[in-house]
Amino acid sequence: MSKKHGKHHRGQKRDQRMTDGDDLHGTAHAKRPSTARWASTIDANAESIPAALGAHREVSIPAAAGITVVEPGTRIDLGAVDADADGGLDKDWAKEALGRQRERIIALQERLYAERARSLLLVFQAIDTGGKDGTIRAVLKGVNPQGCTVASFKVPSSDERDHDFLWRYHARTPGRGMIGVFNRSHYEDVLVVRVKGLVPDAVWQSRYGRINDFEQLLTESGTTILKFFLHISKAEQKKRLEARIADPEKHWKFDPADLVERKSWDAYQQAFADALSRCSTPRAPWLVVPANHKWFRNYVIAKTVADTLEAMNPRFPEAAKGIADLTVPD
Repeated sequence: MSKKHGKHHRGQKRDQRMTDGDDLHGTAHAKRPSTARWASTIDANAESIPAALGAHREVSIPAAAGITVVEPGTRIDLGAVDADADGGLDKDWAKEALGRQRERIIALQERLYAERARSLLLVFQAIDTGGKDGTIRAVLKGVNPQGCTVASFKVPSSDERDHDFLWRYHARTPGRGMIGVFNRSHYEDVLVVRVKGLVPDAVWQSRYGRINDFEQLLTESGTTILKFFLHISKAEQKKRLEARIADPEKHWKFDPADLVERKSWDAYQQAFADALSRCSTPRAPWLVVPANHKWFRNYVIAKTVADTLEAMNPRFPEAAKGIADLTVPD
């Protein structure tokens, strides 16, 4: 050890000064042990976590009619879910009703943001061309950008690969008062990683439990999680890929690698089914949305988001006393 470093570890004199409350520059502070500094934040922390947080944990997910809820502990058969279903709804009616659901989301999001006690995380997973981008645009149109964050997870960077697989996702979870959106999510690490054989089987197989623990941590910390799997048929994917090829303005969205990925359709369906079955929990169940019809998909997801926010029942904080009696000077 160099003398320079040794000076910071030699003897008790400097340590005693710090214990007595001086900083490194010799400025005196009130004498108190370091643990007391943490203890002094208890009241502030308690005030920032209102009683509403306890009720939040009991909110059940009110999935709209037409959405299949993967019951915890059961196995989902995606082949048995009709991706072409439309719930018997009229297309024009659903498009008009979507606007009303947006208005509910906008009003409730303002209350959530003002309350600043809890958060909502929307997770979207789908096979290529499943409609994640379009759904996010349609459902959250008009929401105040200050109260909403969208994270799109692509191939991890070298820095992200140097950390545990959940690191990059945890860093993007919504803070209190926010609606967060995951366009792809932590489930990529039991989906594409599995299908492409990027890690040994034992590695991705161990991740289901860690994902469940991660989501439990979020819900216990005040985040409601809505997980939507946008379910399209193989024939519908073919139509959407062909439409991208035919439209020059859509070429930017087309990746020739999508055609290679399409060859792994069955493997992806198996991976999705396993993830949905093993990671659907009472607090964060998976919701399978028939997504061949975009208008139906948008409406039922918007209604589910609005109903969930309503069930959370965010409230504006109480105003300071006397505000109503104030006058603005000329």
